[in-house]
Amino acid sequence: MPIREAAAGDWPRIWPFWHRIVAAADTYAWDPDTSEEDARSLWMDPAKRVYVAEDDTGRVVGSAYVTPNYGGPAARIANAGFMVDPDHSGRGAGRALAEHVLAAAAAQGYRGMVFNAVVETNPAVRLWTSLGFRILGTVPEAFEHPRHGLVGLHIMYRRL
Repeated sequence: MPIREAAAGDWPRIWPFWHRIVAAADTYAWDPDTSEEDARSLWMDPAKRVYVAEDDTGRVVGSAYVTPNYGGPAARIANAGFMVDPDHSGRGAGRALAEHVLAAAAAQGYRGMVFNAVVETNPAVRLWTSLGFRILGTVPEAFEHPRHGLVGLHIMYRRL
């Protein structure tokens, strides 16, 4: 699966699934009513390295970013975000993006990666643990899931 750094012109191909995922309000702790302009600022921030995964037709089926989680002396701990078009889930795009971003982050000099708010019911928790992430802690009942009610948010970490 081809994965490359995103260009500004990729946003219109990311936005439809970004919006669909965030509006579902079951995996991301972002406002489901986030405007396209605000979403673009969140995802395509110039401080982030943004990537896209394409299928064999060149369609963008997923996107991810890596950015410092902290500043100053802790700036070598990365944070990342991942989204795969729900119409293309289960085909390896998430794992391919994750493996790519982990390798890219290590090559960029990051020493570890932390996820600050992984919804505990998110199926991606299995992916993250299979890739060596561990749950450092869980903030109980921190997320209002539309089907499961109040669920926890995991803080996950992996050394690079």
